[in-house]
Amino acid sequence: MKNPIAATLEQASIQYVTNDGGPTLGYCPASGARIIEQDGLKFKDLSKDGQLHPYEDWRLTADERARDLASRMTIEQIAGLMLYSSHQNVPSPSVGFFTGTYGGKPFEEAGVKAWTLSDQQAAFLSQDYVRHVLVMAISGNRDGALWSNQMQAFAEAESLGIPVNISSDPRHGIDIGAEFTGGAGSRISKWPETLGLAATFDPSIVRQFGEVASREYRALGIATALSPQIDIATDPRWFRFSGTFGEDPLLSTEMARAYVDGFQTSDAGSADGWGAGSVNAMVKHWPGGGSGEGGRDAHFGFGKYAVYPGNNFEEHLEPFVNGAFKLEGKTGEASAVMPYYTISHGRDDVYGENVGNSYNKYLITDLLREKYGYDGVVCTDWNITADEGAAIESMFGGKSWGVEGLSVAERHYKLLMAGVDQFGGNNDSLPVLEAYRMGVDEHGEAYMRERFEKSAVRLLKNIFRVGLFENPYLDAEQSEKLVASEPFVSAGHEAQLKSVVMVKNKDQALPLKPRSRVYIPSRYTAPEKHFIGFTIPERDESPIDLALAEQFFDIVENPGDADFAIVAIRGAKAGLGYSREDAAAGGNGYVPISLQYRPYTAEHARETSLAGDARDRDVLNRSYQGKTVTTHNESDLDLVLETKSRMGEKPVIVTLFLVNPTVMEEFETSADAILVHFGSSDKAMLELLSGQAEPSGLLPLQLPANMRTVEEQFEDVPHDMACHVDDQQHAYDFGFGMNWQGVIEDDRTRKYGRKRS
Repeated sequence: MKNPIAATLEQASIQYVTNDGGPTLGYCPASGARIIEQDGLKFKDLSKDGQLHPYEDWRLTADERARDLASRMTIEQIAGLMLYSSHQNVPSPSVGFFTGTYGGKPFEEAGVKAWTLSDQQAAFLSQDYVRHVLVMAISGNRDGALWSNQMQAFAEAESLGIPVNISSDPRHGIDIGAEFTGGAGSRISKWPETLGLAATFDPSIVRQFGEVASREYRALGIATALSPQIDIATDPRWFRFSGTFGEDPLLSTEMARAYVDGFQTSDAGSADGWGAGSVNAMVKHWPGGGSGEGGRDAHFGFGKYAVYPGNNFEEHLEPFVNGAFKLEGKTGEASAVMPYYTISHGRDDVYGENVGNSYNKYLITDLLREKYGYDGVVCTDWNITADEGAAIESMFGGKSWGVEGLSVAERHYKLLMAGVDQFGGNNDSLPVLEAYRMGVDEHGEAYMRERFEKSAVRLLKNIFRVGLFENPYLDAEQSEKLVASEPFVSAGHEAQLKSVVMVKNKDQALPLKPRSRVYIPSRYTAPEKHFIGFTIPERDESPIDLALAEQFFDIVENPGDADFAIVAIRGAKAGLGYSREDAAAGGNGYVPISLQYRPYTAEHARETSLAGDARDRDVLNRSYQGKTVTTHNESDLDLVLETKSRMGEKPVIVTLFLVNPTVMEEFETSADAILVHFGSSDKAMLELLSGQAEPSGLLPLQLPANMRTVEEQFEDVPHDMACHVDDQQHAYDFGFGMNWQGVIEDDRTRKYGRKRS
């Protein structure tokens, strides 16, 4: 039967009914859903058969309802529930990535609204029974709310009326071009990147972020956050460093707990803390992805191995087992967890497998499920069941590390047997059904039915607990008012101010006096290749909004006329550790990842890698010893040095945006003051520079003395580098930071600092 919502381009009409002392019910009459009255109460007839089934009875627990519904679902429906869609956009673009059509036409030609479901979205909802959808770019908050309503009405019209669990990657960061930030296109309150939240050293700020972000998420129809990223970033070269809470296990553990509590606990008065304002948190990446060999990342075939030369595997589990799985709030534990792409090399002492973490039964069943008792959803990272790409440096090939020789269906089966519940980035249920048939052949129908229902119950509980079965619908006008509202924007701004770290202030160069004459040189950025493959053209532009800066200072074009110079740069950036050109020239393709600005030769790198792949198409010894790499933004270093030369004895202030630690010795002595930030707005930085606010952040990482200490540190061990010592004899170590009075020593440094007992 054709879905009635698919037949109209009009926005679904929603009706509401209330219950005395119970939930408000929202439903779309066009979907066929009706209201049942029983015992003086109202319930939604999602099955559309006029009977009140246990899964429709909001008086029962989420577990009771989930078990009843799972027992009613066909294997095909459960297979769809196990899927997590690829990235969706509102509207779907007609070119580029994640494209879609509307009635067979591109959006620009179809004459439809931005919130209309694409052909592909309607198909995976109805044909593949997908009920978990990842949304990326949204054209506007109103469009996002209306699209959510349309999707929920469509799902409500289908058999059993199971609502859609819409999710998002992080979307609140300042750096909207950053890797894995999915918030492009819609207004939302802006907060520091995760590493900046860590720099506050204040879990209460992180919990406040979770409380604000969850309200904005729910106003956009989002009920699951694919966050936080709680890997301990023990290798400074890892390109996902900025998405973590840094390298310290204790700080990461407490920040992880605060983040999840903030997102999940919305009703402290309820028995379990869950409510209609809760957002499920999917913590990532079990058992930790921050120890990739040489700092390389497992999104790529050249970075698939996590290594443990310091034998420090267990410490990487701390933010999970003692943080996200031991909450202060009543929800108890993060409702979902995502393993990383990596092969945790040599960690499986039971089955002896070196396979991607999601495929590893020891990591998922023996360790996560049995030893630590975790019973939430385990969802794979995206695209791990697909075949690997032709090129080892491809971002978009499959990431089936360690099981490349299996078929797509066999990979799904192996994941099921390892204990996984859900397949990230998959819209197609056919391989899941084929995996089911493999299980029936090996274990019998009853066994596989029970195995599928076990995952279905976990998945459904996360939809029941956040109230989607009662009311998944939004008031678009209210969404527009709430998202990016003044209180939320203000809270984000205050967090930005508290996340900035002053590491140097020679002769009290800061704060600058009001109306100081300031020279701000433009910043040149060479053409670069984005991590997903496209080229970003060169730019030469002011790194600070000059119109905004003029509200604080008198901006001058000639350094000779200035009292101060403000130089805004980014940390050194030197690629991801692989070079197609090196491979084409007969090398193994592996090159260093440098954290210094000048060209770097890896004299102190390992002669033989700790891990590798003996297949003909891959590389066993991944060493890059003796090779040289050129930093992409060496011009940032030149900008500081040239500005210092032009300013003479007059102070030069450097603002440094870090996504990884960087080697400071190349420019530190040319700066009179240095403010380090991890994603803060120009307004926040100018308020700090001008003294309208005082720096209070602390380094959530070590800033290395040189690249030798980077090469000699162990990928899995935190705090094991020699740190840069500046010309004021301050070591840029974890927990260091300054305010106007000098080096900060307070309750935070006593609790989290390196000297803690």
